[in-house]
Amino acid sequence: MKKEITTERVPIKLWLDDIEDGALDQAKNVANLPFAFKHIAIMPDSHQGYGMPIGGVLAAEGAIVPNAVGVDIGCGMCAVKTSLTDISRDGLKKIMGKIRQTIPVGFKKHDKEQPDELMPDIGKQFYKWDGKDFPIVAKELSNAKKSLGTLGGGNHFIEIQQEPKILGTCICGKCDEMVEHGGNIWIMIHSGSRNLGKQVCDHYKQLAYNLNHKWHSHIPFGNKNDFLGFLPIDSEEGRCYLTEMQYCVAFALANRKAMMRRVIEIFEDINNMPLAVDPMINIAHNYAVMENHFGRNVMIHRKGATLASKETIGIIPGSQGTCSYIVEGLGNLDSFNSCSHGAGRAMGRKQAIRDLDLDFEIGRLDDQGIIHGIRNQEDLEEAPSAYKDITKVMANQADLVKIKTVLNPLAVIKG
Repeated sequence: MKKEITTERVPIKLWLDDIEDGALDQAKNVANLPFAFKHIAIMPDSHQGYGMPIGGVLAAEGAIVPNAVGVDIGCGMCAVKTSLTDISRDGLKKIMGKIRQTIPVGFKKHDKEQPDELMPDIGKQFYKWDGKDFPIVAKELSNAKKSLGTLGGGNHFIEIQQEPKILGTCICGKCDEMVEHGGNIWIMIHSGSRNLGKQVCDHYKQLAYNLNHKWHSHIPFGNKNDFLGFLPIDSEEGRCYLTEMQYCVAFALANRKAMMRRVIEIFEDINNMPLAVDPMINIAHNYAVMENHFGRNVMIHRKGATLASKETIGIIPGSQGTCSYIVEGLGNLDSFNSCSHGAGRAMGRKQAIRDLDLDFEIGRLDDQGIIHGIRNQEDLEEAPSAYKDITKVMANQADLVKIKTVLNPLAVIKG
């Protein structure tokens, strides 16, 4: 932890020195919520969001806050280690081209509903499936089936990465020559619940806004997009939000699994051979869940933050053009067993498009030999310089996670 602020109702513990004013103001608003428990934890990738800063962790007693989860419910990372240790640039280009042809990006989705067996199993995982328990999911289900296996926009990505090469003895068995052994190739995907999560968030955010006005709750009233309105956990409205939120988390995982399955098939098609992969690592960073901390059962809201309980394996990506990390949680109690979900933005999207130099950003990626998608000024919103230094972010959370594997980018598709 870098610093602690004690001027608000509960303290704010920060894992960064350089939090922007807007994000700090939001953190103070969260710290003054009447149901905030113990303290607020702000991760090293934090930046301003809606209502609650991205990279924030709120423990709440008896309440759940839709805007402390956000619109992309269940958004997260997944990654697999493959048996490949080498891949040609031409092969990479073919793979990335095929991915673009078969996985819709941005606002695009499939023309037809995807098979039911790829969707979350509602009956086994959730409450009774009817319009009462799932009013928004039920209404959006057909569109969700067309969105299953699609990337989305913004900072969502599909990236091909490689472990660093290792210098070792030649495997020929006939000499003592030291040679480089290729590191394994990885596939990493960042995506969420698509429009389904947004519809659920928007509905319950408005519901909380209306109810909190009705109850004369001591919550700052402002723009509903920035409003930290709450729903009591033991209320019908709170139970319905929690149920639909849980479904969106499961849908986001199903979405990542569908894309990962397709990317592996593309590798196999291009290389004309089966691809062996390790079990998939998955970690979400926009959700709320009941956990026990400091002797109390509290609703933990992680918005742009991931679980880092002891020995939990997680994923912390950099920006395109920088390293990503497979990590192991250390179970830091002050962070509510959490860590960052990435590098975090250093500037807003509009500022990046306006201020960054297109030729410099393209050259920076080209010089590293990375296959990327920056072509015009609008693409600069996802340029490496729009993000914080991932090495500093990792250094700031050395008490939250330990690094298990460093992954270098080879090729990336951005939403």
